[in-house]
Amino acid sequence: MKYAVICTDKSGSLHIRTDTRPDHVAYLKSCGVVEQAGPFLDSEGKMCGSLVIIEVDDLEAANAWAANDPYAKAGLFADVRIEAWNKVIG
Repeated sequence: MKYAVICTDKSGSLHIRTDTRPDHVAYLKSCGVVEQAGPFLDSEGKMCGSLVIIEVDDLEAANAWAANDPYAKAGLFADVRIEAWNKVIG
């Protein structure tokens, strides 16, 4: 099943994101479940959150994947939502 992992960064945490980005991107590329990923941007064009579409067996696996993201481990996020998602176009 596909899940959307929707993350909002803590205020003033861009330095955590940029410092952790290489490990985060390596995780996305190596785990084998990511279908699409990218940052949300604020009004100044700076990264302020993430959207990752993953395909895993169930919500428990999606939660485990999100918890192991280097960004999550670094304490970047103020909020993380995980929603079942159905691809219709694309």
